[in-house]
Amino acid sequence: MTAATDPNASTRARLRVAVLYGGQSGEHEVSLMSAGSIMENLDETRFDVWPIYIDRTGKWSVPMEDLRGADVAFPALHGPMGEDGTVQGFLKLIGVPCVGASVVGSAVGMDKSVFKDVMRARNLPVAPYLTVTRREWNDAPEDVIRRSADAIGYPCFVKPANMGSSVGISKAHGVVELGPALAEAFKWDRKALIEWAVPNARELEVSILGNDRMRASVVGEIRPSREFYDYEAKYLDKGESASRLLIPAPIPEGLSTLIREVAIDVAAAVEARGLARIDFLLDGSARGETPTAGEVYVGEINTMPGFTQISMYPKLWAASGLEYGELLSRMIDLALEDAREA
Repeated sequence: MTAATDPNASTRARLRVAVLYGGQSGEHEVSLMSAGSIMENLDETRFDVWPIYIDRTGKWSVPMEDLRGADVAFPALHGPMGEDGTVQGFLKLIGVPCVGASVVGSAVGMDKSVFKDVMRARNLPVAPYLTVTRREWNDAPEDVIRRSADAIGYPCFVKPANMGSSVGISKAHGVVELGPALAEAFKWDRKALIEWAVPNARELEVSILGNDRMRASVVGEIRPSREFYDYEAKYLDKGESASRLLIPAPIPEGLSTLIREVAIDVAAAVEARGLARIDFLLDGSARGETPTAGEVYVGEINTMPGFTQISMYPKLWAASGLEYGELLSRMIDLALEDAREA
C-alpha cells in the first residue's frame, strides 16, 4: 500500500520519496543540478529521501521493480526518456504516484511539434512553424528549403522536436544557415521544428501549480546574455555576462493578467497536471519597459522545468509567496491527491 491509497499516511512514518535523476537525455547534467537542490530542500520532518540515479546508458542504481517501495516518485528528469511520459508510464504501471504531469501531459509537452498542433487546434496563439523529419531533409532538401521559405521565412529558429534546455537549437538568418541548423537539430531527434523568429522577442515565463484548480505565478522575463536564450546563456554565462531574470516582468497589469490566464489554458489543454512552466514570446512591436501593444505567442511548455533554487520555476513561485521548500511539499501533495482521484 502506498501513501496514495493509505488513509493513515499522514499519521504514520515519513513518506518515502524516490527522487529520480540523471537519465539518458542531453539534459543529464541539468537533472543532476535539479535533483541535488530538490533533495537538499525536501522537508525532512515529512519526507524520507530515496535517491535513485539513472546513468547515461539507462542503468538504474536500484532494480526498477524496487521502486514499488516508494510512497511517491519525484522524477527530476529533463528531456527524452524522463520528461516525455516514458518514466511516468512506468510509474503508473507499478502504482507509484508521480510528481508532475502523467503520461499524456508529459508526452505532448515534450514533443514541440505535437504541442504546437494542440495549441493551434485549441486556438491558442503560436508563431508560424513547420515540422520536418530527418528523412524528408535527406531525401528532398530543396523541397524543405522551399516550404520553409514559403511558410516561415528568415530569420527562423530550428529546434529538435523532443529536447529541452535549448539543446540543439539554432537561429538561421538565411538559407545558407538553414542546412547546418537542421543538421544540429537532427543530432538530437528525427524531427525538427522550423519556427518564425518573433521580431525583437521578449521572453516571458509563467509557473503553473495545481491539478483541477491550477494557479499561475507572477510573470517573469528573461533578458538573455546572447542573441537568444541558448544552453550557454541558461547555464554557463556568469557574472556580468549572465542572463538577467526580471521578476515580476515589467509589463502592464492587463497584459500580465492575460498571459497568466492563457498559461492556465495551455496547461489544461495538454493535461499538464501538477506543475508546468509556460514560455511566451512578446512581439517586439511592444517596445520599451512598459509596452501597451504587441502580440503574445505561446512558445513551449516544460512539464518538469529546471529545479535549482535559481531556476525560473521556483523563483516565480517565491515571488508569488510560495518558498522553495513549501513548493516542493505542495507538489508532492498534488501527486498524492491526483493518485487518489485517478
